Amino acid sequence: MKKILMLHGINHNMFGKRDPVQYGTVTLEVIDAGLKELAKELGVEIESFQTNHEGEMCERIHRAYSEKKDAVLINAGAWTHYSYGLRDALAILEVPIIEIHMSNIHAREEFRHKSVFAEIANGQICGFGVDSYYLGLRAAVSLIKEK
Repeated sequence: MKKILMLHGINHNMFGKRDPVQYGTVTLEVIDAGLKELAKELGVEIESFQTNHEGEMCERIHRAYSEKKDAVLINAGAWTHYSYGLRDALAILEVPIIEIHMSNIHAREEFRHKSVFAEIANGQICGFGVDSYYLGLRAAVSLIKEK
């Protein structure tokens, strides 16, 4: 069975409490449960990981490489806009990478318009709230099947 890793970045443990105008009231637990349900329907396994520590995120990406994950979904939060360390870690991967954002980063503050991951990701899905995750998972499965 194909294995996909979902990486949740900084402050995502606060979904449901943090800025409901941008992120709604859904919690990370609900997002992960929905991803597991959809993954089962699509015939893949998904593992979710969240951290507020950039080094831990890099270590988890390195582990994804050695575990031979088939795809990686990432919503790195604010790290998206400046973490070249995470970008370099992701660039090591030889599998599809889908960048996800619940809000439309291109319609927000200017500093959020740039993604340092964009050049290495297969695609970016943003602005659809929790559905961004589900669309990202579907895109990853589609890319895996194309290989």
